[in-house]
Amino acid sequence: MEPLRLGDPSRIGRYRLLRRLGAGGMGVVFLARAPGGAIAALKTVRSAYADESGFRVRFRREVEAARQVSSRWVVPLLDADADAETPWLATSYVPGPSLGEAVEAFGPLPLTSVRVLGARLAEALQAVHGAGLVHRDVKPGNILLAPDGPRLIDFGIARAPEATALTSSGVIVGSPGFLSPEQARARGGEIGPPSDVFSLGCALAFAATGVRPFGGGTAAGMLLRTINEEPDPAALPDELAPLLTACLRKEPAGRPTPARLRETLGEDTAGDSADASGWLPAPVTRLINDRSAAVLTIGSIEPTRVSASAPSPAAATPSPEAVTMTAVEVTRPGPRVVGRRGLLRLGSTAGLLAASGGGAWWWSTRSKTATPGPSGTRPPRPQLVVAFHGDLTGAHRETGKAQLHGALLAVEQLNARSDRPLSLKLETHDDGGDTGRADELATRLTRDARVLAVLGPTTDACFDATAKTYTKAVMPVVSVSVGTDTLTSPFDKSLFHCHAALHVTYGLLAAPCVRYLSNHVDARRVFLVDDRAQGDFAWSICDQTEQALRHLGRDVRVTQTAAGRIDYASLAAEITSARADAVVFTGDAARAAGLARALTAARFTGTRMATERALDPRFIASAGAAATGWVFVTSFTDPTARPSARAFATAYRARFGAAPGWYAAEAHDAAMFLAKACTEGGTALTERGAIARRMAETTYSGITRTVKYEPGYGYNHDAMFEFQVVDGAFRYLGQYQEAAVS
Repeated sequence: MEPLRLGDPSRIGRYRLLRRLGAGGMGVVFLARAPGGAIAALKTVRSAYADESGFRVRFRREVEAARQVSSRWVVPLLDADADAETPWLATSYVPGPSLGEAVEAFGPLPLTSVRVLGARLAEALQAVHGAGLVHRDVKPGNILLAPDGPRLIDFGIARAPEATALTSSGVIVGSPGFLSPEQARARGGEIGPPSDVFSLGCALAFAATGVRPFGGGTAAGMLLRTINEEPDPAALPDELAPLLTACLRKEPAGRPTPARLRETLGEDTAGDSADASGWLPAPVTRLINDRSAAVLTIGSIEPTRVSASAPSPAAATPSPEAVTMTAVEVTRPGPRVVGRRGLLRLGSTAGLLAASGGGAWWWSTRSKTATPGPSGTRPPRPQLVVAFHGDLTGAHRETGKAQLHGALLAVEQLNARSDRPLSLKLETHDDGGDTGRADELATRLTRDARVLAVLGPTTDACFDATAKTYTKAVMPVVSVSVGTDTLTSPFDKSLFHCHAALHVTYGLLAAPCVRYLSNHVDARRVFLVDDRAQGDFAWSICDQTEQALRHLGRDVRVTQTAAGRIDYASLAAEITSARADAVVFTGDAARAAGLARALTAARFTGTRMATERALDPRFIASAGAAATGWVFVTSFTDPTARPSARAFATAYRARFGAAPGWYAAEAHDAAMFLAKACTEGGTALTERGAIARRMAETTYSGITRTVKYEPGYGYNHDAMFEFQVVDGAFRYLGQYQEAAVS
């Protein structure tokens, strides 16, 4: 069968995508390059919103709003297409940090910088209001810093004062902590230019002191304080207190106009040069320079396609969702280095290994010894210290222990071979699944000069809490069960891909869902359940699955369930009334079991799928007979059933007295990959940066996958697997492209 071509997902309009910058509530933002070479920030809209009634009208309004504003301090709109299948718009790219990022990284700005910031932003608001618009979301995250002054971005909820709000009446539009009292009361008709002045006052107070004028905490608390309380005096520096107090008055009519703000602040910046050069502290300027240089070296995402047939592992290409979730190689003259956070997730995807291939070489040759030297003695091998950083006592302790045991087995086997150029010492560290402890542990490990690499952490939350610390220290990190997207953060001063991820990025799990539904069962009406309790994990799978199935001509419906209690009977009734012949649920084991029972009660007989988050014995125990037939997509294999991993499973059982748990085999591959990356030309590497660079050049054929970095795709983009509940147990079906389905 010919592969289904979905155009060139590395290109949108006339722009070639370079990398993903981030995601917001409505869409995803990419770094992109125009045909002439100019760099742009390209914003796409999530398909779930693009099909909503009236959305394209609102999106065209956003485009028109951006086109109407002409100011040096407003990021200009370059291009847009509201009628494309995936609506998008492109603006100039500003490589500097946001105001929020700069304050978090370097502390409050000097008052001279705050004055320039305020004067320039007041000028920007003059242009916005002069075009008959209200921005409605002036906040530190929407203010980018450039060498000559700030830039105001994001007109996603900008409106004319008299226009209908983006959402219905009674719904708050804006960002708590930086919105006006009239916005906090959700009184759309009262929101005019003074609302932006209030928000600017909040942003300037934050810039000057690092404190939000109405405190932090929950959104509800910030909203109530914004409406009823005066600003925190600690957020108002003495020199600017009168002006900021005026901006933060409860009554809109009492606030100064942007022109008055500009005039007042301009009195103190009149001596500055026209371009306000040198207006930022030196550390912020250096960061902008570093990011500007990084942009010049970045490559582009390679074209991809989705195949409806089962290609060989060597020829496999990622599905279109890989475009939004891939690592991008950064190239420069000299030794190859890879862009900043390509930390290796070994729970990810790679080609199926034959029984005689993959890691089988290790089991058959591990007893070999090196030939003695002329003196009859062997030179001592350098010992490299690797820290295992995982959850061994918290909620994910079973996964953490399985990974530790798999890694220990690899280290023991590696050290038994005297012909290897190095030996490894695995030091165990437990974060208990606590993000605070994880960050403290990361700080301690990066300060320990003996530690040259880290295996872990176990959970997404602990990874996110430690990523900045490890990246700043250029610590080589190999994670096994982390699925969070490591590519959405802006560039920082480290250009190392110091993390390799053997676990699949969330959205890629859509590929096995699509393949199973289209090839194995030929589902025509698919019902996707985005369980909000799972956050972006659920959204990513549903969004990517929906897009791919629609391209295949399937009827797809998506519904969201609240993070709290689910009415399973109503959800099952909604699925059956939609006449769905397949359902994909993205929740955990307990919630999947609840839906399974409800679907059985509703006599639903179609295909039922879930993800690795529900692949837990508790699902079968709770769902009972209703669990039968459910199919699960995962980024980990079953080493007891996979031919290339059976020897590992036997050794694991003999060593630890139990069958290997999920991710144990992947952790074995992670440790072996890291050991190989620590050598070059038969010599052990003893410097973190050298190992981090070497990771992207290393290919390791393991027992679960071939670990290899591919420019544009990252690591392991096809190592996804399928299980099915048969006779009250999880039966391993195989790698998703070659799974044997009963």
